[in-house]
Amino acid sequence: MASETSLCKERLAKYCVGDGLDIGYGGDSIVPTAITLDLPIPYTRVGNHPQNLTGDCRDLYWFKNSCLDYIFSSHLLEDFSIDKIRQILQEWVRVLKPGGYLVLYLPDEQAYRKHCEEHNRPRNANHKVENFGLPLLKQIIELGNSIMEGSWVKIIHENPKCEDYSFEIVLQKGGKDV
Repeated sequence: MASETSLCKERLAKYCVGDGLDIGYGGDSIVPTAITLDLPIPYTRVGNHPQNLTGDCRDLYWFKNSCLDYIFSSHLLEDFSIDKIRQILQEWVRVLKPGGYLVLYLPDEQAYRKHCEEHNRPRNANHKVENFGLPLLKQIIELGNSIMEGSWVKIIHENPKCEDYSFEIVLQKGGKDV
């Protein structure tokens, strides 16, 4: 089985240069040099790339503020409530350098549900938000921008429809150096 990441590598790897983190990578990292982080027992295993860190994506305590060039995550945020997603994004932005990229490849929940129905596949029960998609994520980002002084982000790339049911968005952290 191909990983979700394998579907977007060609388009998104260009944002993953320098020192960076692939969160929830499941064995297939966005680039070979990424620091990989997943749960002690990963949600899925679709590759053989070694796991560097074991832990929870909500607390990147290993990293000081503004130390990474990028963070990539594929099909992970939909497993959290809206409030948790906002907190997670704030934590991820915290460790990005000014000018660093937050690269996200995620499912549009309604398109995902339709895809599952059409292909007679069970839906992932871990998906928490029925209306998860690019418009909702952009609302969460706007809210975060209003409360994250000094760590704002801007959207530099978005694609609302990728493959069968996914979308992608790339954010760039603001700050003095941007």
